[in-house]
Amino acid sequence: MSDRYKTGMSTRRSVLGDAHVDRAEASKSAFDEPFQTMITEGAWGTLWADDTISKRERSMLTLALLAATGNFEEIPMHVRATANTGATPQEVLQAFMHVAVYAGVPKANQAIKLAKQTYAEMGVIL
Repeated sequence: MSDRYKTGMSTRRSVLGDAHVDRAEASKSAFDEPFQTMITEGAWGTLWADDTISKRERSMLTLALLAATGNFEEIPMHVRATANTGATPQEVLQAFMHVAVYAGVPKANQAIKLAKQTYAEMGVIL
């Protein structure tokens, strides 16, 4: 196990939480293990581990990019992660409003819908 993998796993746990990572690890198979290693080292061990910008800022960027590219299935996970990154619901809304202007209102609308559902599940009063 590389140092970058160890850093990535630590960062991943700090952002997504132990329960999420434990579930993902439990469902990992020989088939997708190379992919899981790649994202742990690359996304979590390099990008998310870099302290040039804060995890709060990185969280908002990630949510905006997910919405702008239509990768809606990842939005609830990253909204839940805001409990660990410090991005507030108001800041997340602003990120999605940027998506509306620069990438399209339908994408932002869907992202906001998912965020509202996720915040409600988290017990966050909006």
